[in-house]
Amino acid sequence: MARNTEANVEVVTPSGFDLFRRSRLPLSFHHPSSIASDVLSGVGTASAGAVRQEPHGVGEAPSVRLEGIWQRYRTGAEGAAPSTSSQGEDQDPAGLGEAAPADGWTLRGIDLTLGRGELVGLLGPSGCGKTTLLRLIAGFERPQRGTLELDGRLVAGEGRWLEPERRGVGMVFQDYALFPHLDAWRNACFGLRHRQDRSRVQRLLELLGLEGLERRYPHELSGGQRQRLALARALAPGNGVVLLDEPFSNLDVEVRLRLRSELPAVLAECGASALLVTHDPEEALAVCDRVAVLHQGRLHQCASPMELVSRPATAFVGRFVLQGNLLPAERRGSLLHTPLGAFAVPQLPSAHTDLQLLLTPEALTLEPLAAAELAGPTPERPVARVLGREFLGREWLVSVDLQGRSLRVRLPLERRLERGQPCALRVREGAEALLYPGALPVRPVVAP
Repeated sequence: MARNTEANVEVVTPSGFDLFRRSRLPLSFHHPSSIASDVLSGVGTASAGAVRQEPHGVGEAPSVRLEGIWQRYRTGAEGAAPSTSSQGEDQDPAGLGEAAPADGWTLRGIDLTLGRGELVGLLGPSGCGKTTLLRLIAGFERPQRGTLELDGRLVAGEGRWLEPERRGVGMVFQDYALFPHLDAWRNACFGLRHRQDRSRVQRLLELLGLEGLERRYPHELSGGQRQRLALARALAPGNGVVLLDEPFSNLDVEVRLRLRSELPAVLAECGASALLVTHDPEEALAVCDRVAVLHQGRLHQCASPMELVSRPATAFVGRFVLQGNLLPAERRGSLLHTPLGAFAVPQLPSAHTDLQLLLTPEALTLEPLAAAELAGPTPERPVARVLGREFLGREWLVSVDLQGRSLRVRLPLERRLERGQPCALRVREGAEALLYPGALPVRPVVAP
């Protein structure tokens, strides 16, 4: 083991341990003896209101484990310790992240696991810390707080550091990053150490539909073929972990849909675990086993797609993933009053004063109003005006203004409304709203 005396960081060298011993199986790289769904659990941060979950498999470490990761993106605040209190942080009780963080941290206390054979999505808007998290795992950056383990071995944190080339981690970049002077075969073989490993390359090229294109150069391949080649190069050395940084964003719709549907099967065939960075909720929900939602450096929730859609842990998750509408809510006695009328309120601690109601676009409906009906809007029948509409093929996504707030409503094609048209906005019969903080289900009060 060698020690970097300047940085006071212990660096693991080839004379130390061999962290990733390559399997000689044709494609099953680091294939686990068993993959139990119980192992594939994730964790969230308490500050975001998510419930911490621990992996409870026995005898098998996850492919990736991050604990208490803090990373800075501003140099002006160098050396300052992260604050775990509310002082100095963005004051955002609803978890929306509207105020920019003032303390210079792009990742704030991230805890996350990637189980063996699992595909986890890192989902969030631009600047939330997704790519920074990927760079930390790959070894392109060092975490300023916290620890990182790969296959149960500490590779970063607590004075330990393992170089990127020793981590056994493959990466697929958004722009492919193929070598233009190498043909497809030599690009795919680039990371191999032994000539006998090249038999796996041929198997991968066949699996990814690139058979017969081995002698073509990147400029002679389509966008989809270049992305498949980049994936083959990442998998060929037998990497147990593959990091995908928005790999489908440069592709046309048809190719993107086809590649993302094929990705889980390819990873399963190779026995690889993967982290997929995306800002597209539909993409993350479609292909991932679990989805971790980040915003302004915080992990708001890490859950299965079904759980994420049915019970968003924070108001931000509901707004970003479900395109949800947020309305202020005020508790008066046993009722919750909102711009859309009253809702039956559950038992709440008295400390909850800043309440918000989340309603999906599917939970609302619009009814055109005649001129005679506009004279007396009531809380039970608030009047909204159409701001615009988007044609989505099978339905309309209509934007309306309600008391200065922009809301979105999904309507069938036969309900065509014009810009500026007044409408009665109401909650659909049987629809459910979620009250934050707490993600508590509530229903509108039906007038007798």
